Amino acid sequence: MALTELTVHELASRLAKKEIAAEELARDVVARTEAVEPKLHAFLEWNGEELMAAARDVDARRSRGEALGPLAGIPVGIKDVLNVKGHSCRCGSKILQGYISPYDATVIAKLRAAGAIPFGRLNMDEFAMGSSTENSAFGATRNPWDLERIPGGSSGGSAAAVAAGEVPATLGSDTGGSIRQPASLCGVVGLKPTYGRVSRFGLVAFASSLDQIGPFAKDVTDAALLLSAISGKDPHDSTSLPEPVPDYTKSLTGDVRGLKLGLPKEYFVPGMDKEVESAVRAAVDKLTAMGAEIVEISLPHSDYGLAVYYIIATAEASANLARFDGVRYGFRAKDAKDPIDMYGRTRGAGFGPEVTRRIILGTYVLSSGYYDAYYLRAQKVRTLIRQDFIEAFKKCDAILTPTTPTPAFKAGEKADDPLTMYLSDIFTVNVNLAGICGVSVPCGFTKQPKLPIGLQVLGKPFGEETILRVAHAYEQATEWRKEKPDVKRKT
Repeated sequence: MALTELTVHELASRLAKKEIAAEELARDVVARTEAVEPKLHAFLEWNGEELMAAARDVDARRSRGEALGPLAGIPVGIKDVLNVKGHSCRCGSKILQGYISPYDATVIAKLRAAGAIPFGRLNMDEFAMGSSTENSAFGATRNPWDLERIPGGSSGGSAAAVAAGEVPATLGSDTGGSIRQPASLCGVVGLKPTYGRVSRFGLVAFASSLDQIGPFAKDVTDAALLLSAISGKDPHDSTSLPEPVPDYTKSLTGDVRGLKLGLPKEYFVPGMDKEVESAVRAAVDKLTAMGAEIVEISLPHSDYGLAVYYIIATAEASANLARFDGVRYGFRAKDAKDPIDMYGRTRGAGFGPEVTRRIILGTYVLSSGYYDAYYLRAQKVRTLIRQDFIEAFKKCDAILTPTTPTPAFKAGEKADDPLTMYLSDIFTVNVNLAGICGVSVPCGFTKQPKLPIGLQVLGKPFGEETILRVAHAYEQATEWRKEKPDVKRKT
């Protein structure tokens, strides 16, 4: 078995025992990336020599008997929205061309402290705005299970790289489902932590009250390991909270007996793919057979989630993206007559159509005469959505839903219909609006073509231990995680 097929915890164990060398693992990662990238385009850039040099340093330190972190020598791919010192951070956009990060994001610093090696820049929808990774200014990423289909978004590169075995794990960001949705469509585990659990310092903001950083992994144990590594209060981020960071792997008991799991009636909607619904209901039945109690619950304001999300998220995006003006860094249009002309030319040429659409929408809902009618009202409904979840968690320990309403669709299928594309996030956006945690775990496949389906497990604020426990127990009781795509096959 190739080293790239192993999980993070399997690799960490072998590295610690000196059964393999970090340089050996790095060599396999480079070889696998070289083999599949021409078909997949999960990476925007990567440096094999840099990875090999960092791996040799880990091996040298281990041979000297130095104390190393739990992830020492493990390459971790990085979404192109996180700052890594000395590397580009273009957010999938032309407007940040030439920008080189002068510092590490807090999660990158924490990964380094745990011994992991940041590797490459992973493709994404421009400024994390999209559900398919087709909005990248540098070309679309393909789904490893079917190269004619999308991997999800906006963290499509992060999901595809793990699914294809290019890297053992990656980091992404989740504003309305951008970790969980591509994880589901690519057949990997994707975890969106509670808002405030992980520092956002060094994450280029899309919507500051919704964004969270989280891991993609081959299994739940790996997701737990990475979450432990990147979590914690950060003085650089006032929204990060001083909650104790447990060893999340200790919650992975494989046992769900005694847990009450809520099933919201609003999440099984007309128009949902029949195979997706069947797979999710089969997963619910499996958890019932394992000893969990299923409780029917209601989240009555769920139907308003998409509308609320696309008002609040675009409003915050309008404010956050105002800083990209061509003055201090990144792309600047030439031959401008004056500063105002330069701003307009730069932003017009630098931003793609989806980002432009959302900035315009966000500026509109914040404008005089419309603020109360749209933005203020959306914030009030957001409070109701959060209260729905808080009330539901009085009746259950975690909530089970589909992650997406359909499997991965073909590239270009929804590119000209933004509203249809936005419906891809119908089961994920409310989690961000409520600030709670959620994880997507593989729960089956469609028959023809064979495409992954995800089960979403939602938890109360700082309930990551519970959702990881449920996801892990289900994962270990099934065989879905053992299925791997054949990237060489064009389906």
